[in-house]
Parts: sequence; structure tokens; C-alpha cells
Amino acid sequence: MIAVILCAGFGTRMYPLTREFPKPLLPVADRPVIDYLMDQISELPDLQAVHIVSNRKFIDHYKDWREARSGYGGPEGFRIELHDNGVTANEKRLGAAADLRLVFKRIDEPSRALVSAGDNIYRFSLKPLWEVFVENDQHYVVALPETDPAKLKKTGVLELDKNGRVLRLLEKPQNPPSTWGCPPLYFLQPSAWPMLDTFVENGDNLDAPGHFLDYLCRTEKVAAFKLNSSRLDIGSIDSFREANRFLGRKPLII
Repeated sequence: MIAVILCAGFGTRMYPLTREFPKPLLPVADRPVIDYLMDQISELPDLQAVHIVSNRKFIDHYKDWREARSGYGGPEGFRIELHDNGVTANEKRLGAAADLRLVFKRIDEPSRALVSAGDNIYRFSLKPLWEVFVENDQHYVVALPETDPAKLKKTGVLELDKNGRVLRLLEKPQNPPSTWGCPPLYFLQPSAWPMLDTFVENGDNLDAPGHFLDYLCRTEKVAAFKLNSSRLDIGSIDSFREANRFLGRKPLII
């Protein structure tokens, strides 16, 4: 079983902070954003590796980060693998779905996988969700309550049936079908791997990872973990400042 963290974006909405530095490594409360996720992932039982996909421009930053984090430990045999997608400019980016496929293609055999964007700090534990996931044969996403229509229009939004099955995952919908926001955090069974191949080969909507989950839920069963919790999405300079205030530190001067 593995985890994949998608970190191949160029963070253009956060220039100048991210012009020469990757967004997931920006410091929030004196720690890189990605470290909060890594701490949670390292608690997951039977996890063999974390695979981080970066672009060519920022890969050396992740090498330095991995070296600095080497003493943090983790489960027995736990390792951090870095993947360079070869892209050097934002206008040539592959898209999150293609980046995920790149990682899957480099692994010999499909397995259960946790997939997350690298620029979110989750305010809930992943371990109990993981334990439910590995005991079942369906895919899972996370549903977080959100009543602000403006915020729903800027994130993934779930359409659920009465049993919590995901019918659709709509990215940034103009008419949100519910008040359940869906962060870029997915629990995928091995059957998702060949379906990702088909999705990428069709070439549509490769940028946001939620588009693949929308495709997946129309073919296979995807359930939602409904949580009364939240996350910090480091998607703009304002949200970066807010995350620092929330976690108790002053943000970088901009």
C-alpha cells in the first residue's frame, strides 16, 4: 500500500512567493505545508512508501526537503520516493491525473493508494479513515461541510445519494449540488489504476484530480467519509496568511 502526494504545480496564484519555490514547502507555523500531511501519513499501518511527484523546476527543493526529513522515521520499511515529471514551465504542465498516472506506471503492481494534493493541511486524522478503507473494497473520498456558496464554487463538491455513495464530484461548480465540499484527498482501490489509464488517454480534464474521481464514481462504487471537520487549503496568499494565523505564527512578509 502506498501514498501519492501531488506536488507538480507551479503555484502561479501565489507569486512572488512561489516563483522560485514550491508551494507545498512554504512554511506554515515554521513548518513546511507538506510536513503536516507527512506526519499523518507516517501513522498509517502497512504503508510501504510515499511517492511525491514534482515538476523539473522544483525537484531539487524536494530532494533537500527529503534529506532534512530523513530523521523523522515512520513505519518499518517506510520510504519517500521522488518523481520528476520533466515539466519546466506552467504552460506545459501535465495535469494532476497525468502526474498520478506517471507514478502508478513506475510501480510494478497496483495496490491500495491514498492520494492527496500537497498544499492542504487536514484538520482531522487520516488513520481511522485508512483503517476503514483497507477493510473494504470500495473507493472513498472525504466530505466536509461548507455552507458558503462562494467557497463551494472554488472547490470540489459532492453529489451524494441517501446512503453516502458519491454520484458526482464536480470541480468548482457554478451551481453546487450540495453543501459537501470534497478536498483533494482520495482512497483508491487497485481497480482505479487501469481506469486512470483510460481517463488520461481520453485526454479530458486532466488538471484537477477531482475530474478523475468524477469519472470513477460513474463506473465504480465511491463512498464518502462525512466529517464534521475542516482543512486549510494553501491556494492563495490570503489563505497562506490565514493558515499561519490559525496555527499560531506570523506569515512571511510579502
